[in-house]
Order: sequence, then structure tokens, then C-alpha cells
Amino acid sequence: MSVDRPDRPPPVREGAPSGPPRAARPPRGTELRNLVGVRLSPYGRTLEMDAGDLRLDAGESVIIDDRRGGSLIAQTVTASSSRPAKRPIAGRILRKSAARDLERLVGERVRYGEALAFARERARARQLPIKFFRIEFAPGGDKTTLYFSSEQRVDFRDLVRDLAAHFHNRIELRQVGVRDEAKMVGGIGSCGQELCCSTFLPSFAPVTIRMAKNQNLALNPARVSGQCGRLKCCLVYEEAQYIDAGKLLPRLGKRVETPDGPGRVDDLDVLRGRVRVSFPDRPPVTYEAGQLRASEGPAPGALGPNEPHGPRGGTAQRSETPPDDLVPGDAIPSAEEAAVLTSTAKPDAPEN
Repeated sequence: MSVDRPDRPPPVREGAPSGPPRAARPPRGTELRNLVGVRLSPYGRTLEMDAGDLRLDAGESVIIDDRRGGSLIAQTVTASSSRPAKRPIAGRILRKSAARDLERLVGERVRYGEALAFARERARARQLPIKFFRIEFAPGGDKTTLYFSSEQRVDFRDLVRDLAAHFHNRIELRQVGVRDEAKMVGGIGSCGQELCCSTFLPSFAPVTIRMAKNQNLALNPARVSGQCGRLKCCLVYEEAQYIDAGKLLPRLGKRVETPDGPGRVDDLDVLRGRVRVSFPDRPPVTYEAGQLRASEGPAPGALGPNEPHGPRGGTAQRSETPPDDLVPGDAIPSAEEAAVLTSTAKPDAPEN
């Protein structure tokens, strides 16, 4: 019969950790880190990195770990501060850059420019329809990666041989689309701000011409196309708001009853909730949406701006509105391609 001995310590299981119990780790996203925002290029995306024990101010040049055995020079855009990481940390900062690092950066930029110029010259010599826009050298110098864009499939085997004979290492060519090219190169948009795709957009959302129509934008390719030549990504931002607000308004061309009599909807101000109504015998008037109700009968003589009208024989109108069945990311056709002639009236039968 065994007797319990309270003074004897409990047996230790094999492999169990010794020492005092560890404190519970805080949930992910709540742990405080010394974080700072950096950019690898002036128009690049802002990356959140761990600064360790360093105290950094905005505008300082630092050395970061590229996670491939090398280091890169980056520029801080925010001061370091202790805060929880809202998204995965891109890397860590090793130290502040010194004078020798800046000299190395100048030398690397010269080397990149010369290498990119050589690649473009060989592509022209081979008469290949490709556009080189970025080049990267592996830290060990055993591989060179070139990024290019092209509208068609290209056989670049002979070009790879020329590049390998010049750089004396392994060559890797990566073809990207025009949107990815704009994202990697960066730039300034028509709004005067840096491109959304190169600063904060993590991925590309589908964009269609219908979004521009819902927002009552002028369907001019120069106005609704971005730097990449495709529809602007910012058309997606307010699309849901325009759709919800448009549900409270009558459709264009619909006959409505107004405080001044029946008329027809001529134009919509979706964000302000206003409707412009045209009348057959007086100028158009703008009303609040709550002042209108659907008309039970036709408004005699009230013609909208796009309704057929003209001489007895009929006229032909040219529609400048491009089709709305474009696939996401397609460029808007030109006015000549999008023009559609529609007959507004049949000619009278010839008299016998």
C-alpha cells in the first residue's frame, strides 16, 4: 500500500521544459514593435519594417535586409514608433546607411542604366517587339533578371544568348502586363498624386466601362484611362456609392410629374440627388428627387436630349458612347471605333 508524501515534488516528464512557465504570447497584431515606413524607390509602395532598437526620422537613408542574402538602400517616409503591426512586416532594417553605401548606390544605378540600355539595344537589333523597363542583379552575381512588356508572344531565345554572353551569368526574362509595368515603374497620375497601384493598392480589381457610365463621366479615353492605358483603378472606389444613390433617382428619359407639370428626365446629379427635367414649352428645371413622381401618361411633346427629332425625312445621329461589354482591364476604343450610326426615322415612301 502506497502512502502519499506531500513533501515530495511531482515527477518531471521526460522532454518537459524546465524553469518557470513562459508568459502567454499576446495575440497577433497587438504586439508592439518599433516600426517605420520605407520606400525602395521615390514612387514605390510604402513598406512597414521592423527598426529594432534604431530611432529613425522621416527622410533618412537606411540599409534593409532583402531576405536573399544581400542588402538594399531604402528611404524612410515615416518616423519610427512603437505600435502594433496592422499587416505582415516586410522585413527589418539593419542600420543607417553610411557614405560608402551611398557611393555603392550611385555605382549600382550607373550599372543598371548601362545594362538596361544594352538589353534594349539588343532587342532592337533582333527586331523584337518588347520593352525592357527594369533589371535586377542577384546578390551573388550569378543571375540577372530583366522585366519587359509586350503585346504578343515573343521568341527571345537568341536574345537570351546575347545577354548571357554579355553579363556572363544566368539570364531570366519575366514578361508582365501593362498594369504591372506601371505598378513597378511608378509615376504621377492625372489627379496629381502618385499612382495608386505603386503606393497602396495590393492587387488590381476588375474595372469596366459601365463604372464610368454609372458615375456620369465623359467617356473620353484620355480622361478615364490611366498611365497604363487601361481604365483607371480609381473608378472602383465610388462605384458602390453611385449605384446605391442612383436607385433613388428616376432613369434618364423617364416621364415624371413635377410641381410645374409633366416632363421628361434630362440629366441626373447622383451625389446631390437632383434631377433636371425638360419641358416641351419652356427651359429645363432642376428639382430635388423627392419632388418628382412617376408619370402615369406620356408627356406630350417633351423630348429628351437623345430622343430622335428633326426633319420629316429623318436624320442620322452619331453615338459617342463606346460599348459597355468590355472585359475588365481592356482599353477604351477610340471615338472612330465606338461610333455607331443609328437611323432615327424611316424615309417616306416615294409618291407614285
